[in-house]
Amino acid sequence: MPVVEDAFVRFGLSGRPGTDAFWAAVRAPRSVPAPGGGWTTLFLWRGSAADIGFESWSEPVPLRRWADTDCWYAEVLMPARLRVTYQFLVDRAAYADPFNPVGAGGDRSIAATPDAPAQPHWPALGPDEVLPLPRTRLRWSSELLGGRRTVRVHPVGGGGPVVLLLDGDDWLHLHPAMTAFDSAVASGEMPAVTLVFLPVKDRRAEFACRPELWRAVRDELLPLLAESGAPADRDRLVVAGQSLGGLSALYAALEFPDLVSRVACQSGSFWWTPDAMESADLLGGPVGGALAERLRQRPDLSGLRIAFDVGEHETRMLPHCELTEALAEQAGATVRVSRSASDHDRAGWRHALLRDVAWALG
Repeated sequence: MPVVEDAFVRFGLSGRPGTDAFWAAVRAPRSVPAPGGGWTTLFLWRGSAADIGFESWSEPVPLRRWADTDCWYAEVLMPARLRVTYQFLVDRAAYADPFNPVGAGGDRSIAATPDAPAQPHWPALGPDEVLPLPRTRLRWSSELLGGRRTVRVHPVGGGGPVVLLLDGDDWLHLHPAMTAFDSAVASGEMPAVTLVFLPVKDRRAEFACRPELWRAVRDELLPLLAESGAPADRDRLVVAGQSLGGLSALYAALEFPDLVSRVACQSGSFWWTPDAMESADLLGGPVGGALAERLRQRPDLSGLRIAFDVGEHETRMLPHCELTEALAEQAGATVRVSRSASDHDRAGWRHALLRDVAWALG
């Protein structure tokens, strides 16, 4: 198969595919410039038939087998400036890429095209590495939300303003937010903060503009934090959320202004309306959804600092986000707008999270 062999050589790989020497030298994925722009990226899998599952950016891509060996591969055309989470799908199971040192939990990896901006402070952690966990654990028994939750708290640089991380378990177990914030504070890029990792039980229910969540944060969680030595008044609290979490963070700023005045929002689900979840096309409703309609009432947002970020490859999300950004600024909020080199993917939100929290603190 000379064409495929030439393709492997152009990716900087030598040796006969499928041999022990070949596998010992493999580091993947590897990208080369594609004709007409963008990148051709080579993914390799050792074993049996598999697909590559991408987070949001693409439908699954099947791998091809090299001759009769255990080498399976795919050459995937990627646009410029893309960082994406992926995994190998084999017989209904998911695996991280064993040849990629950049993991996202035990069954996912992160690929980035060579022109994707760097993400300083986020360490490359393989799928077998265990992320550190905060020592402080608070048992939160919520009457308003029902049930018990474990909220973890990590003082960075000795502690400071509270950063409430929605989807906290993802930032604990998939992406090393503790380590990244420690590094950013140590470098002087943000002041000392106290990270609060808020777990969620039902994202669609709790983050869908639900007042009970924010009443519970105000009346139950914040007093619990204060008792533990981490007070969070209005000017010492940043709410950071992504996707539905970003929607919920802006909702809190609109409906609970005495609680939330600083927000870091990545790829907020501003398509949301009360009946959107029943639609076959979640993003096909009115642009900006329910929060755009609320913002058109011109609430006084003069005390709000909000950083908006969305992936530049999220083409259908962009109109919803752009309208919400504009309406928030028209209502008096101090607004920061940026675009990340990603689709709807936590791997692309990581740098924006650090940068936007630092900006929100002013």
